[in-house]
Amino acid sequence: MTRVGARTGGSAPRSVDVARLAGVSQKTVSRVLNGERYVSDEVRRRVLEAADELGYRLNSAARALASGRTRSIGVVTLGTALYGPASLLIGIERAARDAGYALRVVNTLEGDAGGAVGAVESLLEQGVDGIVVSEPIDEGAVSLSVDVPVLVLGAPAAFGGTRTVSAGVGAELLARTATEYLLDLGHTTVHHVAGPGRWFAARDRLEGWRTALAARGREQPPVLTGDWSAASGYEAGRELAAADDVTAVFAANDDMAIGVIRALTEAGRHVPDDVSVAGFDDIPVAAYVTPPLTTMRQPFDAVAREGLRLLVRAIETPGTDLPPPDDPPVELVVRASTAPPRLRAPSRG
Repeated sequence: MTRVGARTGGSAPRSVDVARLAGVSQKTVSRVLNGERYVSDEVRRRVLEAADELGYRLNSAARALASGRTRSIGVVTLGTALYGPASLLIGIERAARDAGYALRVVNTLEGDAGGAVGAVESLLEQGVDGIVVSEPIDEGAVSLSVDVPVLVLGAPAAFGGTRTVSAGVGAELLARTATEYLLDLGHTTVHHVAGPGRWFAARDRLEGWRTALAARGREQPPVLTGDWSAASGYEAGRELAAADDVTAVFAANDDMAIGVIRALTEAGRHVPDDVSVAGFDDIPVAAYVTPPLTTMRQPFDAVAREGLRLLVRAIETPGTDLPPPDDPPVELVVRASTAPPRLRAPSRG
């Protein structure tokens, strides 16, 4: 059965069809679908119901001409399959879609110092309304002025713009929390396997670890550095296994923590009876390794939603002050890879 007012031909419905079905003018249809004020609730309801019945969608090009905006947001991010950056990008895409914006992503390459600048310029040429910079690596000083609002995630602001807002994953606080947890279990100190030094996240986690130890007046052991991979964690774990005084390890991500556990186990050091190991991220496999891994859960979705909320507000209300970002949640997931240190039998003379 053909619905009353629905078009029976094969062509797509037009605004005039919506206006005819709703009993209003085309101008009123335009006002409703562009979210303008000064339209009564009853008229707005009729127009939206008519548009829904006809399957009508406002042409994005027409909307851009009417509002001066494309309702698109550009994202500059490192092209990587690593869990953290990839999960944050997924969260950004979901939050942008929920806010009614399309996403345009430009990937950069590690080691390409000019990649971020070129990516931003490409997005500006596409007419995006705002830009998200999710660059996890320090590629040096950046000199570029941007005339749209910019959201910077988890890194220092590198671009000058009309409005720059930031939201972070709170990596320093999360790392401090993980280290304090291990100290609270009774461990004298905590060893650290850090990520690559050029990564902002690795620096933040290293600083959180140092801050926690310093606050308790504990020794800061030499830092071992990996490249985020389980293989690099395994190499660090072999070195840690050779030291009898190691009882607790905090690794800067879960993959390296899993590598550490493998090396300790091969060396006959039981986890957590001999050595407690904690990671960072809460990757999906963390709950299923042996033993299940204690880790700090990264609030990727919460950070993306909060950041996009601020960015959209900067785009749509350019003359208003922006509130400071909400602090991301802190969630320690305790599993079987951590425990109080085992009492050592006194040595015989």
